[in-house]
This record gives sequence, structure tokens and C-alpha cells, in this order.
Amino acid sequence: MIAKLLIANRGEIACRIMRTARAMGIATVAVYSDADAKALHVRQSDEAVHIGPSPAAESYLVGAKIIAAAQATGADAIHPGYGFLSENADFAQAVIDAGLTWVGPKPSSIRAMGLKDAAKQLMRSAGVPVTPGYDGLDQSVERLTAEAEAIGYPVLIKAVAGGGGKGMRKVDASADFAAALESCRREAKASFGNTQVLLEKWITSPRHIEVQVFGDAHGNVVHLFERDCSLQRRHQKVIEEAPAPGMDAETREAICAAAVRAAKAVDYEGAGTIEFIADASEGLRADRIFFMEMNTRLQVEHPVTEEITGVDLVEWQLRVASGEPIPLKQEDLAINGHAIEARLYAEDPAKGFLPSTGKIELMLLGDGYYDESDHRIDRGVEPKDTVQPFYDPMIAKVIAWGEDREEAISRLSGTVSRILVWPVKTNAPFIVRALDHEAFRKADVTTGFIEHHTDALVPADQPSQDFMRQATRKLLLEPAIDATEGATKPIQLWSIPYGFRLNADEKIAVAVRANGARQELELEIQPRADENWFELLHVQDRVIGVDAGQTWCITRDRHDGTGQASAADGAIIAPMPGKVIAVDVAEGQAVTAGQRLMVLEAMKMEHALTAPFDGVVEGLAVSAGGQVQVEAMLCRVVPATSE
Repeated sequence: MIAKLLIANRGEIACRIMRTARAMGIATVAVYSDADAKALHVRQSDEAVHIGPSPAAESYLVGAKIIAAAQATGADAIHPGYGFLSENADFAQAVIDAGLTWVGPKPSSIRAMGLKDAAKQLMRSAGVPVTPGYDGLDQSVERLTAEAEAIGYPVLIKAVAGGGGKGMRKVDASADFAAALESCRREAKASFGNTQVLLEKWITSPRHIEVQVFGDAHGNVVHLFERDCSLQRRHQKVIEEAPAPGMDAETREAICAAAVRAAKAVDYEGAGTIEFIADASEGLRADRIFFMEMNTRLQVEHPVTEEITGVDLVEWQLRVASGEPIPLKQEDLAINGHAIEARLYAEDPAKGFLPSTGKIELMLLGDGYYDESDHRIDRGVEPKDTVQPFYDPMIAKVIAWGEDREEAISRLSGTVSRILVWPVKTNAPFIVRALDHEAFRKADVTTGFIEHHTDALVPADQPSQDFMRQATRKLLLEPAIDATEGATKPIQLWSIPYGFRLNADEKIAVAVRANGARQELELEIQPRADENWFELLHVQDRVIGVDAGQTWCITRDRHDGTGQASAADGAIIAPMPGKVIAVDVAEGQAVTAGQRLMVLEAMKMEHALTAPFDGVVEGLAVSAGGQVQVEAMLCRVVPATSE
């Protein structure tokens, strides 16, 4: 058995592999870049080795540095996780040549499945159904154009070395083919250094079905049933589930048997996934499911398979890599219930899913609201960690199990709806809307689901009124948690400062900001009986809460719309996330009303922040070039005459 394992990866997958290794009594070694020096996977490892600068091309993708780290620490095996070097046959061979155990398939198997055209030809010869198309060596524009006409439009152009949605173009008409081909080749060259393409018939009602397979060095190959990964955005999976809804026993037997034949055709060892595209226009049928490609590694979505089979796939990987046979035979494996997984990303759905990087100040991943017997969270960051701009922005994977699909979805929706992450944005509200969508609940899902329902899935631009009422009450009337001074006293109604007004009927006219956007509302002092309830945290001068998966920061309205603070306060707060491009004052400097303090660049515009009154600058927390989050405290102007 392996004694010390180096994980050639980072984030949640590195943490997940360490969890199993620790349970098996295997010591772990992490590798890290400059950006990841304090990352969770480093903190959880037994040892950690620095391997270079922050860009992956200078650290996690440099195989020689990783092998050297293993040798220096006495590790006897390397697990690549997924992504990075996990499907690099040359790296796998280098690990073996260095006398180390490679936790993955043989390099020859990786090479056999590495190029889509060669893999399709191999699968065809093994009796595995493949999508109608063209994967020949003649790559001339004339030949490809003729083949596209023969296949019939629409067709899909795919880079043979592609992955992650890159090098793919759907073409609806012959007039568009040449331009799409040129674009596809250009992207393929930039991403993979290979311009060769293949053509496939475009499936009009496609579902992405994949089968988990496992092989060992003793010639055994089993399958662990199928997963449905149809809910995708730009060819990237968002929600995955197992088993596939609508899959009957006959079709399951056919697709899983085909997957086993595919694995045996390349003498496969370890964990792998055979990916199929299904034409679901008439439901799932064995004669309408076609091989797409094989992933020669552990998949991101492997937890749903683990949850329905009770198998730890990482443990199997480590045992098989050590020379042991697969622990179970095919007849010992069965499906139990239903599992579903959502990928929690640091991105902003309201802004085209742009990555949202930075330090996570607060994070509650549904904590306290789920039973660990039917929920699982594989996380890569914790509160106070930083989401780096150099890598995939996944924060965690949230998995729920149920006796049936409906129960699993409801449990996952309930957990994700309570996820609170601040100030980094996440796709949690997008996930909640997808899980609760009527079509998804009915399993009326194809790979175009998100594109077809985008308007219904993008989160609201304002919190609900119930949420605003409760958050504002907490902000005004309940004690806050202060990291340095402990709990503060609640604000007395008769001393409510600028921006608030007490009416005679026990209502307050309130001006507050929700994620920087000003709102005015009349607030009843007492809660209404019909109000829903929310998880709210009163931290210092703000309330952070979550409404249907979307985190909101509620603060008193200190601005007049220009960035100037109220005369009653003196706090200079960032009205939006951005970059500080100029700081005109120093700590302790005397300033006059209206004097420019600093300039913030956001949304391609410059915003000058000015002093609200004569005073002295205190608590200057930024410098030129720094990035700030919305509602961040930048400094405070203390009145010169204050006692």
C-alpha cells in the first residue's frame, strides 16, 4: 500500500483526496504556488512544498517540479486529481520513470483516448455506438465542407484535442461553415496547439449521460452506473445527478455494457468516465445514445456516484494503484436512492457570470441546516481565504442524497438557498432557481436548458421585501458583533441618525443600501406574522444575510449619491467594488469639507470620494492600486472640533 501520497493539485479536489488518504493511514504532501501559500489544501496536508509563481503554467503545470517535490519529501505516489496534469500521458510516464506510483490509468490508455478522432475510431471498432459524423485525416476545407453537407445541418465542429467547451462550433447552415471552421481552428490552435477537427451530427434534444467505469491491473472492469450532466452553461457542467432520470433498466444495461467495452478496449486501469450524448427527443433509448469521449481521470461530479453506490472512488484508486484488485464485483454493485450535486462558483450571475475574486470574509455553506447523513460538502476554501484569479473559481461542491429524485432536489435546494458568502459573489442564487424550475423538477432537461431559461434563472437585482424588513430591523434595533470590541448596544429609536425618520404609528421611514444600491422603505417596528425568516448576521455596522441563495449586505445610507458620507457619521465607504487609483490624503491629515480624499475606478468610470466636513483623516485602510469591495470602510473623517 502507498505510504506517502503527493497530490498534484489544489482546491477542493486536493482536500477531498487528503480526506480519504488520512482515513487509510496514508501521509499526504501538498504542492502550492505563491498565491496558494496559505490555502486550505496546504493547511490540511502533512507536508507542503512550494513549486513556483502563481500562474499555473509556472507551477501546477510544471511536471518536473512536482516530481522533484515528491522525491524531496519521500512520497512514493502521485495523485493528479482532475484538471492540470491529470490527463497528460507524458507526465504520467515521467512519474513512473522516476520510480513513483502513478494513481491513474496507464499512459498508453490516456494517449488512446486523448484525441477525439482516434478515440471514436477505436470505439467504433470495439462495438461502441458513436455519433454520426466525420473524423478522417483529410482536413481540407473542401473535404470538410462536403462531409458537413453529407451529414446534414446543423453540424458540430469539434477540435480533436479539445476540452472544456473550447474548439467547438455549432453550424446551422452551409453558408456559415467556412467562417465557423476558421474560428474553431484558431481557438483550437491557441488552446491546444492542434488545428485538426472532426464533425458530428448536431443532436437536437441532447442529454449528456456518462458512465463511471473502473479497471484494475488484473483485467477486471466494472461500471458504477450512469450520471446525467445535462445542465450545462457554455459546455461546462453546473448540476449533475445519478442515476439519470428516465433511464429504464434495458437502456441502462446497454449503455453501461458499452462503457465497459470501451474501457476494456484500452486496457483501462483506475477511475474513468465514458461520456455519451443522448438524443432524448423520444426519451432515453439505447439506439439513440452515442459515444463522445473518455475522461481518463476522476471527474468533478464523482461524489454523486459515491452517494448512490456507497463506494469511495478515491480509496479504490489508491488500492488499485497499489496493485490490489477492484474491491467489489459487478454483481455486488447496486443503485441506492438518488444523488445530486451543484458546483458553487465564485462568479456573478447578474454580470454574465464574471469571476468574483478576493477575500471571503464570511461563509456559511448551509451550516446547521442539513443532516450530514444525506448531505455532503466538498470545499476548497474557508472563511478568510482568498479566491485567486489564477485558477478555476470553484468554492465547493454541494451534494444531497434522497430516497428519490424529488427528495434529493428539495434537500439540495434547501441547503443552497441558505449559502452565505460575502463579499465574494457566487452562483448560489442561480443554482436555486435552476433546481426549483418547473422543467427541471419534471426532468425536462437538455444541454440547452440554461440557454433556454436564462431570464428565469438570473437572480433578482433586489432582495425581497420580507428580507429587507428583517435585515433593517436587525441593523437598527439589535446588537452587532464587533470583532474587536464585542457586542454593541442597539440603536435607540429616538437617536436614529441621518437617513431615518420615526413616524407616529410605530413605523420608520428608512433609507438603506442593499449591496450598495439605495432603497427607501417604511419599516414596521414589530415583525409581521406572515413574514418569512432569514439567516442574518449583524457584523459591526452592517447586516449580512442570504435570500434564496443570494447574499446581501445591508448598511445605513451614508451617501448622497456622490460618495460623500453623511455629516452624522464621517465614514467613507466604497459605493461599489473597484480599484483605488489615487489617494490624496494621509493618516492624521487635516481636511476641509468637500476636499477630495481619493478616487475609485469602477465600471470604467472614476468616482471621487470627498470629505463631508472639516476634520482629520483616521483609519486610512487603502493605498493606490488596491482593490476594494462594495461597502468596504476606506477611512473616516473625524470632526476637528469633536471632544
